[in-house]
Amino acid sequence: MTTFSDATLRFPYPEALEPGDLIEIAPGLLWLRLALPYRLDHVNVFLIEDDGGWAVFDTGLGDERTRAAWEAVFAGRLAGARVTRVIVTHFHPDHVGLAGWLTARFEAPLYMTRTEYLFSVFQQYAPADFGTAAYPAFYRARGLSEEVTQLVTGRGHEYLRRTTGVPPVYTRLVAGESLRIGGREFAIFTGGGHAPEQAMLYCAAERLFLAADQVLARISPNVSVWALEPEADSLGIYLRSLAALRAALPGEALVLPCHNLPFYGLHERIDALIAHHAARCTEIEAACRTAPHSAGELVPVIFHRTLDAHQMGFAFGETLAHVNYMRREGRLAMAVEADGVQRLRAIER
Repeated sequence: MTTFSDATLRFPYPEALEPGDLIEIAPGLLWLRLALPYRLDHVNVFLIEDDGGWAVFDTGLGDERTRAAWEAVFAGRLAGARVTRVIVTHFHPDHVGLAGWLTARFEAPLYMTRTEYLFSVFQQYAPADFGTAAYPAFYRARGLSEEVTQLVTGRGHEYLRRTTGVPPVYTRLVAGESLRIGGREFAIFTGGGHAPEQAMLYCAAERLFLAADQVLARISPNVSVWALEPEADSLGIYLRSLAALRAALPGEALVLPCHNLPFYGLHERIDALIAHHAARCTEIEAACRTAPHSAGELVPVIFHRTLDAHQMGFAFGETLAHVNYMRREGRLAMAVEADGVQRLRAIER
């Protein structure tokens, strides 16, 4: 995640909500902000008026503070209302965290894309950060120090602590199909890079784009490669997704993201995100032209602040996403050196 500003964007709600605040974006469309215990300290979720109740678009983290925030909503402004369905964009805990609790409390169905649902199930029963031997080897071979490797792989059952599970039955969201919620018709879009098959919704009649984490106003979503899929081209997938969204959606749509503020300027923001990643690739290429670098050694080349263990894991994963993309593009070559570490050099063009 990198913070940067874009003066071309227009913000109809310039003041950030406080956690627990609920406001109306459009008739029958509510915006709720929930707290997160991270540097990125919030997540936006949305409620869409549905037949006899409200459809929930993402849930927040699966912790007691978030559960209390939802209870306050259903005891206050939405007292007596029911949840008709829970729509989850992707498997990350700040989006799927309370899905199990909300679907059980309201006997409401869960809607997800197949990949995100199955990845949520996988994380519950075989989490990728349990520290199996293959995962520390993945980080060591790419130049991460032993100390940071142990921190990144030693988080144990973190996913289980941040989620309440998903029910054993779900309804699949499929790109290219439509979803009717109350009086609104939404086209279903999906995109990769940040998550495998993240769901987004677009209402053409009102030009409302529920963008999840794919297009954010003031930060770039994390696009990483993880030990589970070491050769993944996450950045290439993400960039192609951005290009597809730009071609399919109008620039004047109101973007309702799951972090930061709602904004106008979708095409400008997509252009800025693409340029941001191009600039990072240029920095990496310049560093690897002066001397071979491991992915771990490249982290400070594109992240210029001090990182804690949580941030370091994401920063390393994002650096590796750029490396894998550039190797596929023929801009970097990799060789295993005498110390067993993979290092990269720029290919002269």
